[in-house]
Amino acid sequence: MRPAPPGRRPHHAGRGGRAVAAVAATLAAVLLQPLTAQAAAPPAAPRPAAARAASALGLTTSEAVWIDRSTVAWNGPATAASAQLLASRDGSVTLRGARPDGDDTRRLRLTRTVLSTAQKARFPHLRNHTAWSVDPRDRGLVRDALRGQVVATQRAADGTVLAATGVQLAGVLDDLYGTAAAKARLGPVFHRGRPTLSVWAPTARTAALELDGRTVPLHRDDTTGVWSVTGPASWKNKPYRYVVTVWAPGVGRIVTNKVTDPYSLALTADSARSLVTDLDDPALAPGGWSRLAKPKAVPLRDAQIQELHIRDFSVADPTVPAAHRGTYLAFTDRGGDGSRHLRDLARAGTSYVHLLPAFDIATVPEKKADQAVPGCDPAAWPADSGRQQACVAATAARDAYNWGYDPYHYTVPEGSYATDPDGTARTVQFRRMVGALNRDGLRVVMDVVYNHTAAAGQAATSVLDKVVPGYYQRLLADGSVATSTCCAGTAPENTMMGKLVVDSVVTWARQYKVDGFRFDLMGHHPKANILAVRRALDALTPAKDGVDGKKIILYGEGWNFGEAADDARFVQATQKNMAGTGIATFSDRARDAVRGGSPFDADPGVQGFASGLFTDPNSSTANGTPAEQRARLLHHQDLIKVGLSGSLARYRFTDSAGKQVTGAEVDYNGAPAGYAAAPGDAVAYADAHDNETLFDALAYKLPAATSAADRARMQVLAMATAALSQGPALSQAGTDLLRSKSLDRDSYDSGDWFNAVHWDCADGNGFGRGLPPAAANRDKWPYAAPLLASVRVGCAQIEGASAAYRDLLRIRTGERAFSSATAAQVQSRLSFPLSGPDETPGVITMRLGGLVVVFNATPQRQEQRVPALAGTRCRLHPVQAAGADPVARTASCAAATGTFTVPARTVAVFTAH
Repeated sequence: MRPAPPGRRPHHAGRGGRAVAAVAATLAAVLLQPLTAQAAAPPAAPRPAAARAASALGLTTSEAVWIDRSTVAWNGPATAASAQLLASRDGSVTLRGARPDGDDTRRLRLTRTVLSTAQKARFPHLRNHTAWSVDPRDRGLVRDALRGQVVATQRAADGTVLAATGVQLAGVLDDLYGTAAAKARLGPVFHRGRPTLSVWAPTARTAALELDGRTVPLHRDDTTGVWSVTGPASWKNKPYRYVVTVWAPGVGRIVTNKVTDPYSLALTADSARSLVTDLDDPALAPGGWSRLAKPKAVPLRDAQIQELHIRDFSVADPTVPAAHRGTYLAFTDRGGDGSRHLRDLARAGTSYVHLLPAFDIATVPEKKADQAVPGCDPAAWPADSGRQQACVAATAARDAYNWGYDPYHYTVPEGSYATDPDGTARTVQFRRMVGALNRDGLRVVMDVVYNHTAAAGQAATSVLDKVVPGYYQRLLADGSVATSTCCAGTAPENTMMGKLVVDSVVTWARQYKVDGFRFDLMGHHPKANILAVRRALDALTPAKDGVDGKKIILYGEGWNFGEAADDARFVQATQKNMAGTGIATFSDRARDAVRGGSPFDADPGVQGFASGLFTDPNSSTANGTPAEQRARLLHHQDLIKVGLSGSLARYRFTDSAGKQVTGAEVDYNGAPAGYAAAPGDAVAYADAHDNETLFDALAYKLPAATSAADRARMQVLAMATAALSQGPALSQAGTDLLRSKSLDRDSYDSGDWFNAVHWDCADGNGFGRGLPPAAANRDKWPYAAPLLASVRVGCAQIEGASAAYRDLLRIRTGERAFSSATAAQVQSRLSFPLSGPDETPGVITMRLGGLVVVFNATPQRQEQRVPALAGTRCRLHPVQAAGADPVARTASCAAATGTFTVPARTVAVFTAH
């Protein structure tokens, strides 16, 4: 969830941070180049005709796109008199004397045509391409042609080859096989004890099953392109792989791949083999699984979500048995400090735990014996030392830690989180984790990453692209795999990749009783694909499936960037497009205003509402003059008000200039601040796993001399802007405990030392564990080192902040005014009575039904007089009046004048009837 100016949204920092940084640096270099220098550059000299022809005759690219059985889209030389497709079963087409030729080449003739309106709608990025129609006399050759090498050529009238290229096949494969294959049941399916194994591989020359030391032929269905075989009951739990012979464009030859099942349901250690597993097998059900009682479902608009990494949760928790630390089973240890803390949050109003990726990933050795351990004692070095990060980095690629955004097999639990990664123990233990969290009063959300794979082509951890090369991955104009997501992008717009997404989510819901899904980079999915997921889940019923799919929540990252940006290839599942669907997207508007600046600032000291902008300025010159700071702070307050409304596009209020505006009319870096149609369309948050934790961001931004007590107070105030908004709110696990990652902005591979949650305040909050890893943070070291050596918080601040946050959760979940179901209800209940040119900088006063909430981010006590409430009975909310924060307990109101007095750096909630 890495925000950038609209229109240029790179992927979040995880696992792609280095790649994104490189792309951003290149883009910045281009954008910042002086215009005079660009103008002064001499025009490129015309290339000789021979050179132009040679560059067009390249079989290492795939610029032609076969969109359906009758049409190829391909721009080529205007002088071309004819075009053809050359098909070779053995992949022998080569350039011989600049003329494509092969041993068994068959030719499919093409005739120039135009794309139809329907074809342009299906492939908008090709709308301006030249179209070529496959000669009707040759269409009987199409199916067989797709099972080998296909080359497109264009020739002059005299037969001279003007252009030659490989061919992208996803469109024609969908046209020929998609409708029928979409109904197929893939992977292992049991019927009366006998398994059928099925794999979709329409381009394969041959396919077989490698199982139990022998190779078993698979049978091809020519209608669906599915290869399958039914075996005896004795195959159950046997390891297997598919043996698939296909044309692989990336290496330019026919290959025979031994590959695991894209629809694997269980695996051996390190994903070496799939297992013929029946997830309905009673042996895989923990005690009480079939009778598991779920906590009461909480609508998405009311969800209070804790985002949590499975290993972070317990790896440093000495109250958990050593064998369980860092595993699924740690959640079953009710006496562990982490579990106790989650129960405290659940009692206060937290309703969901959002688990960072827990499916099978490619970046962690699953056997403990193979996991590297840093060869040092990081605790021995000073808080501002660079030695800790160097030691951690030395083993990072081989240790047990990664965030997990590197999908290997989408529908199998990750093995490194199981006490035994070899076989079905991970299935049982994942289910035990879900059951334990449910019994603790928390529903479970999975972070799913269908927008890319860990690898493509013939790479060791490639799966989909080894089975149907060039289909599951999204291809760019030259046929290369799109990597805007940081990794090998997938193409959910293609029928069978879209089907895999739906089938996988449904399996997690039915077989693992997962209560929600958070889609990584959801904007790289078609909106239609995410809506198909919603429909499939809605069809699940307790009687038929053991779960109520209508109660499963969905949300994701609706960022708009990359090759799919601005609906270039399909209508995306972005922030604006998902409004009104009941599927939420993260809203970064208020988050940036609360924290200040953006994750890409060269100087991390740019301040915001909760970090002292104008009211408690730091020494950074990046903040501008006092007048500039004041103006920016008041605009930030407008952004936060939009966030408090649930990011509603049509919510109308008075802005800081005194104008009546809607949420959509408030500017956020050139885009509308408000985009939601209803409460629940936008997820509010002040921090998440991406970028610095909230504590670390405030460490950079608050004045260096800010006391530990005041740092804790500003943390609570920042969290309150999300927790007390309309719609769902998310916080990173440990944020209420002032969690720090020692200023690491991209901790996806930074190991346990920087990432572990410390539930016991005696262990600190993670700050001062050394300079953050150089790869993503070296440019910030000059800012970080002085802070790491000086900033400290203790148990009083850590426990006090957590208790104060829990009080706010109790208010949020106990007051119906925070749970508006419609935009009209929000409009009628919510107002900001002191907005306008006289609004106090650093203070937001919100009236919500019979409540008044004052966010005082200033270092002084503030009085906020609301004339309309003069004579109204008011008092500090009972939860805060008897609550954990002694400073908040001093907040007061004067009924006669409608004046609310709130201590410095405090959010106070009043009843006013």
